[in-house]
Amino acid sequence: MVSGCNDYQKLLNSEDNVAKYRSAENYYNEGEYRKANKLLEQIEPKYRGKPQAERVVFFLADSYFNTKSYLLAAYKFENFTKSYPKSQRVQEALFLEAKSYYHMSPEFSLDQDDTKTALDKLQIFINKFPESEYLNEANVLVVELQTKLEKKDFEVSKQYYTIRDYKSAIKSLENFIAEYPGTSFREGAMYYEFLASYEIAINSVLNKQRERLEELIVLYNNISRYYPETIYTEDLTKKYNNINNVLESIQNTTAK
Repeated sequence: MVSGCNDYQKLLNSEDNVAKYRSAENYYNEGEYRKANKLLEQIEPKYRGKPQAERVVFFLADSYFNTKSYLLAAYKFENFTKSYPKSQRVQEALFLEAKSYYHMSPEFSLDQDDTKTALDKLQIFINKFPESEYLNEANVLVVELQTKLEKKDFEVSKQYYTIRDYKSAIKSLENFIAEYPGTSFREGAMYYEFLASYEIAINSVLNKQRERLEELIVLYNNISRYYPETIYTEDLTKKYNNINNVLESIQNTTAK
């Protein structure tokens, strides 16, 4: 083991680029990407313009990817596709560039610039290679990233309700539903829109309360129609009964 480490260190310090190239390729093929990476970084400038340059650049990009240096991987894969547009590995490089951004996509609560970039890159890949062997995986990644963006926007909208800014909550949730009509968070968005509207209606002055309560019933009916087995049934039913009780009380007061 010590001998192997010494040999590798000697190779790193040597000026023999041919030996470095051969060893880098061997390390790469054996899955020893960190060792391959250091050698490839050294020889990449030496092989520019040479027949081996295409392989060196791709191996370098992929070694960054496999050692989780995703920003460098994305940069190198992009360089590869621009430098070698007719390469047989362009399809793979374009996909791995997009996948590098996918791996850089953070938790939904953080800034989502890398998520959006990943989606853009994946869409470019899908449009360019609609029959690719990577298509199914690309579509799975798109759904995951899109769901993350939707979750972030939903949580932002819901936060208005949490801080009791009910008017802003309603507007934000309405916009969310309009922007993402097929989102998996639609049920929750409709529920929180109902809750925000409920708080406003229940606490309204008498001359506005009836109209707002009647609008609430429409919201309730919409949720019931789209989600007859909604997870919010218990709370919705309780509030719906209270709405009807308040409306009945208003009617009795008006009749007098």
